Amino acid sequence: MGRSKERTVGERGQVTLPKELREKLGIDGGDEVLVHEEDGKITIEKPMSREEIAEGYRQYAADAEALEAEMAGVSREANDRLGDSPEW
Repeated sequence: MGRSKERTVGERGQVTLPKELREKLGIDGGDEVLVHEEDGKITIEKPMSREEIAEGYRQYAADAEALEAEMAGVSREANDRLGDSPEW
């Protein structure tokens, strides 16, 4: 967990996020953030963009294709070494 920075809550419930954190997380003025309670703590996080979500799905598909190719190779190798399985 990073270092804590003490902040004062204004009369309207507003808190200013430290500049270092905004820069590190890419949060600019006007950006939306997610605010929720988690285990008695208030959590603020930057939501994932549509492009970040899409990239995650693209990577998942690429990983699945790579696994499929690896399993096909292993299956061919097993057949080469062991021969076809007996017909039962």
